[in-house]
Parts: sequence; C-alpha cells; structure tokens
Amino acid sequence: MWDTLIVTPLTNVLLWIYQIFGGNFGLAIILFTLLIRLVTHPLTAQQIKSSQAMQEMQKSKKWLDIQKKYKDDKEKLAQEQMKLYKELGVNPLGSCLPTVIQIPIIFGLYQSIMLALASSPLQLLTLTRSVYAIFDTPALLPLNSRFLWMNLSQPERIMLPFLGDFGLPLLAIIVALTTYIQSKLTMPPPANPGDQSAMMGRMMGVYMPFLLGYFALTFASGLSIYFIASNVAGIVQYALMGKADWRSLLPAAMKGAAKKK
Repeated sequence: MWDTLIVTPLTNVLLWIYQIFGGNFGLAIILFTLLIRLVTHPLTAQQIKSSQAMQEMQKSKKWLDIQKKYKDDKEKLAQEQMKLYKELGVNPLGSCLPTVIQIPIIFGLYQSIMLALASSPLQLLTLTRSVYAIFDTPALLPLNSRFLWMNLSQPERIMLPFLGDFGLPLLAIIVALTTYIQSKLTMPPPANPGDQSAMMGRMMGVYMPFLLGYFALTFASGLSIYFIASNVAGIVQYALMGKADWRSLLPAAMKGAAKKK
C-alpha cells in the first residue's frame, strides 16, 4: 500500500522530469524537490500562521497570569490553557499537524530517489517493476547517474592531492551548513526560552545539521542534492513570505548591539 500510494507515484514523477530534461538526473532531483515544495506550500504557510498565533498567545498577559496562578496545579493549568485556546481560536496542534502530514511525503521522496538510483541488477529489476507503462522502459533505464563531478548513486568526495585517499566531502559540508542556516532562519524565537519546547528546539537546531551531514557523508550523493535543494528552497520560501529571521544568524553580541541601535 505504501509503495503503491506514495513511493511508486513519486518515482514516476521523478522519471518523467528526468525524461523531459534530457536525462539529467541531478537536475531532475532539484526540480522534483522544488515541485514537492510548491505542492506542500499551503501546509507550510498554515504551519507558520499557527506558530505565530501560538507565540503571540504565549506572550499575552492572560497566558502569563495563568502560568503564574496555577504553576503548582498541573491539571488546572492544562484546563485553563485549553479554555484560552478555545477563546482565542488557537489550535495547539496547528503548528505540528502540517509537519505530520508532510512526513510521509518526505520519506516517500527519499525512497523514490533511492529507488531511481538503482546501482545493482536486483535494484534495477525492482525499479523496472515500478515504472508505469507510459514510459519506454528499455530506453529510459538504467538512468544516467552522472551529474557535474558526481556519481549520484555513490557518496560524494573530491579527491585532493594533499588529502591522500580521504577525499573532501563537499556536499556533506554544504548539507550541514544549509540545514543549520535554515533552522536558524525559520525557527521563531521562543516566548519562554527556559521551557522544555524551547530547549528541544535549540537541540534540534544543533543535532539536525550533524545528522543530515552524516547521511550525506554515507549515503548516495543524489540524496545530498535533495537535502541541499530542499534547504535552499526552504530558506527562499520563508524569505519571500517575510518570515526569515536573518538576525538569528548573528552572534549574540552582534544581535545585542543591533537591538540597541
């Protein structure tokens, strides 16, 4: 069911883009990622709207008074918070529900890219069985996995004389850097920096660049192209909506000086 509804359709869309653009699989991955971003834009916009509403509510005097009044009664605190949610028309799940909906698309997108990058006879057979009849399969497969200096079916390295056999993982570095920038730009400042959700947000902002950088280091470089395209598209998306917090990229001292001005 998962393959039929998610992975196979996404794979065939990817193959369709690949065919249209002259068999350039790297370009197909980039355009495929941008297409998914465009399709899921309403969900992203809804998530931003819900996050802002939640943040404004948590800064309100009424919310702060409730926190102070019922700080020792967790059950009563939860009841009063729910009342305030209803009163202000704020959905407490509104900021995370769009992300939950997008998770199957993200996993399906990853699997479709890995499926299309068939590098063994068995993987190629699996891919062949997933291709819709509208394609001329013998002419389409195997895909051309060369893009710029990379073999998209293998981890990327740039071999430099002074590094010996190690190789420079340029894509992994770019993946980690763009993931960090995107998380800093798109994460709204917490209403209460000391609460658990704010601490978790900060931890994710540190761990995710390393995690995706590790994936880029060990998995096929086609996945790295997807990560970079998705990160850059996310940064541009938030910037065009006027939601990117560029000051968050500054060190704490420089941000403090900027606020004083």
